[in-house]
Amino acid sequence: MEARTPPILLLSAPRTSTAELLARAASWRGYEVTDRAASAEGRRVHWYGGPRAAARLAGPLGLGLLEPADDWLTRVPEPLLRRHVRLTTLAEARTLREPAFVKPPSAKIDLLPAAVHEDGTSLPAGLDDSTPVLVSGVVEFTAEYRLFVLDGEAVTGSRYAVHGRLDPAPLDADSRAFGRTVLDATADDLPSAVCLDIGRLADGGWAVVEANMAWFAHCYAAEPERVLDTVLRAAGPLTAVTARDRPHLNRSAARPDGIGHGPYQRVGA
Repeated sequence: MEARTPPILLLSAPRTSTAELLARAASWRGYEVTDRAASAEGRRVHWYGGPRAAARLAGPLGLGLLEPADDWLTRVPEPLLRRHVRLTTLAEARTLREPAFVKPPSAKIDLLPAAVHEDGTSLPAGLDDSTPVLVSGVVEFTAEYRLFVLDGEAVTGSRYAVHGRLDPAPLDADSRAFGRTVLDATADDLPSAVCLDIGRLADGGWAVVEANMAWFAHCYAAEPERVLDTVLRAAGPLTAVTARDRPHLNRSAARPDGIGHGPYQRVGA
């Protein structure tokens, strides 16, 4: 009887601590784990790693990469957001004359780090003015939590920061309860596998921080096995992506070379 070829979990190099945890969990399930893309050609592949490499590899490897829509955060009900957020361009953000938190709409943060700016004049140069950015009011999160969501349920999660400093710990009852409230209101507008960040505010209330691709998210104190469940759905064969998830396919991976479809192009690139 011919041996069945195992699926592959492809990791970007160098490996992060989360990648090592996922590699161990995937190996226990019988996956072949590698950081060599050439060995994955023609195989059933799942991905965990950065968006630039993902965009380059998705076409040749037939990957379907799920991520939230750029404007998802702007559509979260205000009682769950506790601040005004809008999606605009870098050119418009440069005209700001009051403090604001400015970030890319997804985790492609290497070209534009998320940060509070006193006004738009301090935004970095070297990016095209058409680059999309999320601009929001400034709020203070005293603690931040990450939920790994599969089919509208938080299957695992972790606190990851306290007063802006890394401090992983298991989820508590309050974070689980608020996460459930957020998902009840927003899960239909998210991919079936996604990473959702929430936080406790300085006034004791709660708010949504952001949503991001599960295939490029640190697990912190979350259960690696459940994180892997989410990653396998969020970054697997394009042929396995359901009609429900097709609107959430990563646009930067639309071409095999990853060029021309992502919003974070340097001027002159």
